[in-house]
Amino acid sequence: MPRSLNEIKKPIAKEMELFETRFREAMKSKVPLLDNIMHYIVKRKGKQMRPMFVFLTAGMWRCYR
Repeated sequence: MPRSLNEIKKPIAKEMELFETRFREAMKSKVPLLDNIMHYIVKRKGKQMRPMFVFLTAGMWRCYR
């Protein structure tokens, strides 16, 4: 049975929350136009896929170590 994205992210929820906070902070700019553009980039959830796979893979590595 297919799992929902929320179910898959559950074991790495803390890591993803920290990633999102740091990602948002890193994308802030003092230039208003650039800050506005970055806001739309950060808002897109597709930017979460790569970190999600990294955290899940790292978790698997710890289990088999």
